Amino acid sequence: MRHKHIDLDGLRIFYREAGASGAPALLLPHGYPCSSYEFRNLMPLLADRWHLIAPDFPGCGYSDTPDGFRYDFDGYAEFLDGFADRLELDRFALYLHDFGSQIGLRLAIRRPERIAALIIQNGDIYEDQLGPKYAPLQEYFAGPTPDGRSKLAEAVSEEGYRDEFLNDVRPELAERIPPDLWKLHWALTTPRRKEIAVDVIAGLKENLDWFPRYQAYLREHRPPALIVWGPQDGYMPEGSARAYLRDLPDAELHLLDGGHWLLETNLEEVASIIRDFLTRVHGG
Repeated sequence: MRHKHIDLDGLRIFYREAGASGAPALLLPHGYPCSSYEFRNLMPLLADRWHLIAPDFPGCGYSDTPDGFRYDFDGYAEFLDGFADRLELDRFALYLHDFGSQIGLRLAIRRPERIAALIIQNGDIYEDQLGPKYAPLQEYFAGPTPDGRSKLAEAVSEEGYRDEFLNDVRPELAERIPPDLWKLHWALTTPRRKEIAVDVIAGLKENLDWFPRYQAYLREHRPPALIVWGPQDGYMPEGSARAYLRDLPDAELHLLDGGHWLLETNLEEVASIIRDFLTRVHGG
């Protein structure tokens, strides 16, 4: 593993890298409330065959939190596109997880020629299959108020992060999820980053309008796809995974005994499945 910073249009961006630069590439955009840290254990397990790159988005992890950056899904997708350009990633497999799935799919819509394959892990794009933990958000979307926004802000806290990381998994699986996750990301949450997080959460309403566009991209381009999913997920249960087969009927689906953060609870199993898939579709 290598830990690097680059200057990208005046932004100091942190990223993790593993594997040889000439190997087939796998780009790993992170989810909420995380950073490239979520891929720290997976990357070395695949670095013998692939070139793995995981950036921290602006306002996350060890990257800058600049004024003037567009902290929404389009802004992050544009950043990811520029980041891939800077690292000369002309074609790559793309890992889709959490809100990184929607950011990654916006990039795929912009640059379909770059996408060699998709690895989809607990990233929702089917509104009719959203889990029960979405209910408070859907209530806010139906009638946004200052009081409702204040409740969103309450979730951007150490306890709120803990709930996001544990997220309805069974107790014996919860024991595998280190408290370092929520404590680290809370320690890096400045008041400005908290504002950004609340804006991004509120912006999920606009993102729902993009769900049909993501689905249309999948139907039109049919990239090779692996769906590896933890059904113990209050936001994205089993139905969220199976819904992808509507638009990717040839996708490979694996439902594991885990939840939203499979790379913490089912790491070796996930790595083995990804290795087999990438060897077949993106092995160089």
